[in-house]
Amino acid sequence: MIDIQLSKYIHTSEGNQMLTIEMQIETGSVVALYGSSGVGKTTLLRMLAGLTKPDDGHIEVNGQIWFDKKKGIHVSPQKRGVGMVFQEYALFPNMTVRQNIEYGLADHRDKRWVDELLELTDLTQLAARKPGTLSGGQQQRVALCRTLVCKPSLLLLDEAFSSLDQATRTRLQDETLRLHRHFSLTTILVSHDIEEIRKMADVVIKIEQGKIIKKGRPADLLSSPKQYHHLELKGILTKIEIVEGGSILTIYASDSTHRIFQDSGASTLQNPTQCKVGDTIVITLPYESSSVRKL
Repeated sequence: MIDIQLSKYIHTSEGNQMLTIEMQIETGSVVALYGSSGVGKTTLLRMLAGLTKPDDGHIEVNGQIWFDKKKGIHVSPQKRGVGMVFQEYALFPNMTVRQNIEYGLADHRDKRWVDELLELTDLTQLAARKPGTLSGGQQQRVALCRTLVCKPSLLLLDEAFSSLDQATRTRLQDETLRLHRHFSLTTILVSHDIEEIRKMADVVIKIEQGKIIKKGRPADLLSSPKQYHHLELKGILTKIEIVEGGSILTIYASDSTHRIFQDSGASTLQNPTQCKVGDTIVITLPYESSSVRKL
């Protein structure tokens, strides 16, 4: 069990704000932090990792105190058993895949553990390659391995897949869930992708104005259209048909083909004729709209 009671002044677009978090997280679960940008989600991850010191409160993980303001306890990041993966891969460009992973080893003699991680993530054949020769998804797998090589009990993902295309993102979500189960991790992720949260999380915690306003299962918190006002569809544009009253866009996304009718104002893709077949596009659709329908 992770018991968190923290407060921290943070800087937002609306000025200074007090981030006040009180929550408990079950060991072995996947928890998603959800909310608008700047509400303190990343700051919370950094406080858990020991990279940012809270102003007050405490963190207790499975009976061990990591932070306690009153007792003057602040355990260093190296002693917390935490792995954190960021949106940026942050790999060493002059090192091979294997060397990047070995960099995270506490004991550099434990090379067999690196071999196991390379095999688990299907990176064995790429071990001698440099990061610059890899795809984005492959680089993020290396970053994930470098995080797991220190054998953390708590895995923190700060929008780790948001810069990847949809197909690669889906594969890495599956891979991360498999590793989460394989290593019996507790995982906390920050994401703005509702479908990613639905797929990965056991619990979603919604943060607004520096406080937790809701906590529950993704199906309960994110199923109602009142919880959000649009859907995002990201995929490859395979066909454009100009028809009376608008256009029909054929988009390949998430291993499915979608044909979507769009009239004026129905989407953030204002003029589909400016796009060409083969482009990767993101189309934002109102959750409830009579002017947008799936055909």
